[in-house]
Amino acid sequence: MIRVDHAGEYGAVAIYEGQLAVFSKIPSKTHIANQLQHMAEDEEAHLDAFDDYIRTRGVRPTALMPIWKIAGRTLGVATALMGEKAAHACTEAVETVIEGHYTDQIAELEAAGETELSTRFTQFRDEEVAHKDLAVDEGAREAFGYPVLSRVIEAGCRTAIALTTKI
Repeated sequence: MIRVDHAGEYGAVAIYEGQLAVFSKIPSKTHIANQLQHMAEDEEAHLDAFDDYIRTRGVRPTALMPIWKIAGRTLGVATALMGEKAAHACTEAVETVIEGHYTDQIAELEAAGETELSTRFTQFRDEEVAHKDLAVDEGAREAFGYPVLSRVIEAGCRTAIALTTKI
């Protein structure tokens, strides 16, 4: 769990880095840049926590980290270049998958008596849901090609989770 979630938070930070690389340079995009910066800060805090778990629990990070960095930044830049609504559609799609992923993990952790991790994962999940809700409120579902874009991003997230579980 820790390896997969560590990689996921790493990828999320990379997505926001890519989006911010585009929006932060456009004066008329300060509103979305500020929103993305806030969400990126949440993801960085999650990543810091998983960095600690990697060290303290002796978990091996995935060997795929360089790939997730490139994939995340590429996805971030691409969706930002498609516009604000596409960037929000990206957030919604990623967070939809992550919400379900964390929910499943929380149930498993609670059953195993891992209350510290369960509590922390619940906090992270709730913050991810807040990102998703903001993205929807900002017009994620109005993005050009939303159904296809959303399905492709969700499939990519599920694939990344599956690969990171093994590698």
